[in-house]
Amino acid sequence: MADRNGHGGRRARWLRRDVMGIGLALVNRVGGASVLDRLGLRKPAERVAFEATRAGFRTLGAATRSFRAVRQRGEPARLPSAGERGLFDLTPTDEQRLIRDTVVEFAAEQLRPAAADADTRCAPPAELLGRAAELGVGLVGVPEALGGAGDERSAMTNVLVAEAMAHGDMGLAVACLAPTAVSTALVLWGDERQQATYLPAFVGDDVPAAALALVEPRPLFDPFALRTKARRAGGGYVLDGVKSLVPRAAQAELFVVAAELDGAPVLFLVESDTAGVTIEADPAMGLRAAGMGRLVLDGVSLPPGAMLGGGTSDVYADCVRLSRLGWCALAVGTAQAVLDYVIPYVNGREAFGEPLSHRQGVAFRVADIAIELEGMRLASYRAASRAEQGLPFAREVALARRLCADRGMAIGSDGVQLLGGHGFVKEHPVERWYRDLRAVGVMEGVVLV
Repeated sequence: MADRNGHGGRRARWLRRDVMGIGLALVNRVGGASVLDRLGLRKPAERVAFEATRAGFRTLGAATRSFRAVRQRGEPARLPSAGERGLFDLTPTDEQRLIRDTVVEFAAEQLRPAAADADTRCAPPAELLGRAAELGVGLVGVPEALGGAGDERSAMTNVLVAEAMAHGDMGLAVACLAPTAVSTALVLWGDERQQATYLPAFVGDDVPAAALALVEPRPLFDPFALRTKARRAGGGYVLDGVKSLVPRAAQAELFVVAAELDGAPVLFLVESDTAGVTIEADPAMGLRAAGMGRLVLDGVSLPPGAMLGGGTSDVYADCVRLSRLGWCALAVGTAQAVLDYVIPYVNGREAFGEPLSHRQGVAFRVADIAIELEGMRLASYRAASRAEQGLPFAREVALARRLCADRGMAIGSDGVQLLGGHGFVKEHPVERWYRDLRAVGVMEGVVLV
């Protein structure tokens, strides 16, 4: 027990902060341009950005920083597995509880109040993303040797973080966690040159917007049957295709893109200013606060070192599974938000002289939400625990994803029903949570634990 709880001080110190006192560390180029203030153009510029997001846009990839390799270690740094624990115990460690409690506070005080406006604008507030970067949750999955705060595989911790953030708002949680998916992919599968080139940016003060792009714009999308194609050319690769529902696509500086090479799905690192990369608006029914866009790849030439994970099928399969596990965590957090909202509502709302919760039909439905939610949480935690220990976890992820996709949507629908007419209007957040929960069954990529 001492080994399990005693080594957590290093990571915990990164997160033991006063959430309301977190400074701004990341602002977007519009928000941070002082010239707009001097010329009185800030409000018009913000309005133009807002209208472009609503009406749709097509633009080149964001002007990216210059990613250059720093001193290489000679071999990639990997986090060791947590090791088998013997007993079936999913109780979070003291360190994990500290991290989760810190993120819960951040979600309640920062994400929840900003969620409705971000959903309307189809974009997350830049200052909020800065505060999320300052929180340091991305450092947990990066080894100390690479500037992070991790000393072992942290799938369970990442699940707890995603769940806590989604309790504030799923769309904003996706926007905040998208760069962490890329840094996690680099830690898990990047070679020494890729880690030396890209990871320093993710452990600094100015974390880049980045995204894991797997989904393609077609019905019944299968991540193992990709239409985005890669071919070998001139010692490197050329990519063609379209990726959809990419968070913060217009601001992203680095993408991890799934494409089919020689008949098998492979992951590639694509910098956003590469010739042939363009971005289109892609607002959806849910997750609107994440600023979704389409990534269009038209003859994008990549160097030989752009392939991630050596192109093995096991790497891509694990990427899909760990992403699905991340979506399970987001579903659990949002479903918990629904339950926490409807209980006081049905207890306080009266009809025919008594609270709604006195009606069996209402009370039983609330109880069903709680029961299904606990099943979703247990299945997700079990899969995360096995992944963290280096055990096979494909079956557990498949079960958790099916449960969270089906029951998550049902919980969102029940939340709307329990509020009656109030469940249909934006005055109450349940309608937004319902729309976000429907994404769990169709999304792939984006988040990674």
